[in-house]
Amino acid sequence: MDNSIDSDTLRVLANRVSVRNFSEQAVSDDLIDAVLKAAFRVPTSSNIQSYSVIVVRDQGTKTELARSVGGQKHVITCPVFLAFCADLTRIDVAMQRNNYTLDNNNLELGLVSSLDAALVGTAAYLAADSVGLKGVMIGGARNDPEEIAKLLGLPPRVFCVFGMCLGFAADVPEQKPRIRQVDVVHRERYDAARVAETIDQYDADLAVHYRATGKTTTDDSWSYDVASKFGKRPRDGLRAALKRMGFDFA
Repeated sequence: MDNSIDSDTLRVLANRVSVRNFSEQAVSDDLIDAVLKAAFRVPTSSNIQSYSVIVVRDQGTKTELARSVGGQKHVITCPVFLAFCADLTRIDVAMQRNNYTLDNNNLELGLVSSLDAALVGTAAYLAADSVGLKGVMIGGARNDPEEIAKLLGLPPRVFCVFGMCLGFAADVPEQKPRIRQVDVVHRERYDAARVAETIDQYDADLAVHYRATGKTTTDDSWSYDVASKFGKRPRDGLRAALKRMGFDFA
């Protein structure tokens, strides 16, 4: 890799970490609005812009949200919580005006709206980081999407794909290693023969990192953790809940 290639964006990405401890420094509405304005310029499938963002500052609401996402205390202590939502309400109205219906929507539209929300959220995270804000994504917003919808007043055909805590950092943790670039970038064709070696290497790299930061782990740190988590079919009721909310992922 040519190390002379550099930019502000490359440095923001290269130095990114998840931050869960926030200072008492205020985060202005103007700052959040500037971050979101930039994020809304990301690509969107067929220009449907099937996302909405709920900005939450109320302490009572954040406390209730924290319970629903698994007791994550940083949802309470962060100055600002953003809920990135897949939102089919606008396309629903547009279709009704043209004698169509969303009642028989399929997997594609659910994926498109979820991806739209994810693209906006990722861009917002990076835009926030570029102006000094830090934060962490909250996938636990999908633990109970119907309860989250009640807390945020979401109408039918809107669900929170994930949340984000934002604020100025009280402390920044050590950056966690990623799987090596050479192991996730394939040239021309996918090289399946590398998968087992990739896992072994990353297990070792992550175990070294965790132990250096004082965390107890196994030698097969990554593969053990992901197998333990996803072997139990997490959020097994999610598909049914989303269907009740107007998103068909069948």
